[in-house]
Amino acid sequence: MKFIDEVKIKVKAGDGGRGCVSFRREKFVARGGAGRGEHGRGKDQYGKRGEERIIAVPVGTVIREAGAAELLADLRAAGERVVVAHGGRGGKGNAHFVSSTNRSPRHAQPGLPGEEKELDIELRLLADVGIIGLPNAGKSTLIAAISAARPKIAEYPFTTLVPNLGVVSYGEGKSFVVADIPGLIEGAHRGEGLGHKFLKHVSRTSVLLHLIDASKIREVDPLAEWRVVNRELELFDPALAEKQQIVVANKMDLPEGREKFQLLKHLLPSVFRPACAVSAVTGEGLQELRRMIGAKLEQVKAAKGDEHAAAGV
Repeated sequence: MKFIDEVKIKVKAGDGGRGCVSFRREKFVARGGAGRGEHGRGKDQYGKRGEERIIAVPVGTVIREAGAAELLADLRAAGERVVVAHGGRGGKGNAHFVSSTNRSPRHAQPGLPGEEKELDIELRLLADVGIIGLPNAGKSTLIAAISAARPKIAEYPFTTLVPNLGVVSYGEGKSFVVADIPGLIEGAHRGEGLGHKFLKHVSRTSVLLHLIDASKIREVDPLAEWRVVNRELELFDPALAEKQQIVVANKMDLPEGREKFQLLKHLLPSVFRPACAVSAVTGEGLQELRRMIGAKLEQVKAAKGDEHAAAGV
């Protein structure tokens, strides 16, 4: 099934009906009885309302008018609704204009047109953890190893063309949702490679898992690849660069990966330590990684709770 996370649609609400000019003709009733009809008798009737048109969208859908920055809706919970185009108001019939000085009005209002808009509709995945990194860092292999997700895995760049979601258990009754975001390259924030289409999917995550292919760490500049990805996050949205991040060195099953990891872990800024060393192929370090992610998520959740309490929410 093709993954579609952006679509532009045109919506047009129904126009309001015209008001009606009509008179009740009844023997022995002055001026034809143009006043209010009796309740429940089919007199002074309103036109039938148009039927609602409801479009089902996935949880996590963001809606805005085409070209606008302001959101019309951010549908984060199941069952949430938003009216994106209001129908036109119906015109009032001549009965509405009856007065003591005008017992038989002969005019009615026209109906008003319904709203018409072009909408940009965008899906942003709802995941607790987003796995980011350069192409071929092993993101798809990792999500397959720690969850029940089964993404396509192959030995060439850009294997992952769509985000994958998996549920990971890390304790009794505890779990989190992880998203494998397609590989980023330098210039991703400008749309190069697949980056700008998928960077938005990490905007809702609480924790980023920055996966690095340890076997490709440069001895002259061990943090080069790590800096490239972080720079793209910051250029796309500075808030992404502020998210909690766990650095994970993959491919410990390769001798060069284990050796070069030692260079990386000592040079990482202290806020990103300790780095975690794993092999998504053999399973080495994955249990510790689950524990680290769970602890970090609980830490973020507690911090948000403190912020809400301080704000009196």
